[in-house]
Amino acid sequence: MLPEELPPLPALTHAEGELVDHYLSVVDLLGRINPARDGDTYRGLRAAQALVRKAEELRDALELMHDRGEREVHGGTLARALRVLDGERRVARVALPPDAVG
Repeated sequence: MLPEELPPLPALTHAEGELVDHYLSVVDLLGRINPARDGDTYRGLRAAQALVRKAEELRDALELMHDRGEREVHGGTLARALRVLDGERRVARVALPPDAVG
């Protein structure tokens, strides 16, 4: 049986695509750094070091949009793109995990 086909990405400008990609990169790194999740300190340290560069790339994508006259972020369109790219699962790693029932 073939896996379900993902919905297509909505039409995005190049800068919007960069914004979504860099945002998800930052989210992934924050998920690795999340102190409420198990892991080793070295992994968190490496993610924190990479976060600086990814945050710069995110800033550059937003700056490019602004410089090109793209003054609005179209939340609905970008949210659809984030969902197609598994953004809900990725963002959940940044949140506090539910309390363990003991």
